[in-house]
Amino acid sequence: MASSSCASTLAWSAASSAPSSRPPARRAPSLVIVAQGKVKKYRQVILTDDIAEVGKKGDTLKVRAGFYRNFLLPKGKAQLLTPEVLKEMQLEQERIEAEKKRVKEEAQQLARVFETIGAFKVPRKGGKGKQIFGSVTAQDLVDIIKSQLNRDVDKRLITVPEIREIGEYVAEIKLHPEVTAQVRLTVYAK
Repeated sequence: MASSSCASTLAWSAASSAPSSRPPARRAPSLVIVAQGKVKKYRQVILTDDIAEVGKKGDTLKVRAGFYRNFLLPKGKAQLLTPEVLKEMQLEQERIEAEKKRVKEEAQQLARVFETIGAFKVPRKGGKGKQIFGSVTAQDLVDIIKSQLNRDVDKRLITVPEIREIGEYVAEIKLHPEVTAQVRLTVYAK
């Protein structure tokens, strides 16, 4: 019987089967108690996935041991917080921050290109006076940018004022959450 697997072990001494001149001595049973360590009720974990009402990827949390053991660990949504895992997550976070910084710098550079290029010329069929037929839309601006600069811009990111007459206008292109470019449009009649 292994003493590490059970909480207590009783050791009994058996009487010898050989006849002897003295009566067998009665010994009291010896009782050996192996104490178990205090059970940790909470675990420090780091989330490897977004979980509603719990946290986002990369968050360090103190959660109940049962929640970790029964939910987070089997689904692969968390890891125990160890120095190695913490270092790995910090490197991942630094890589993500560097990527965000690179995307922002690229958007700023593109904004400078848009602002220094001058006005995009938009031809429209003319009507009476300064009126034009139809209007200039974000899709028209996307097509002009694609043909002149060979750049793809999502039309949902472009804010064009209502253009129904010949003239100069300013449209905004949101290239990044923190970077907005001002683009000049010159609408003329063909």
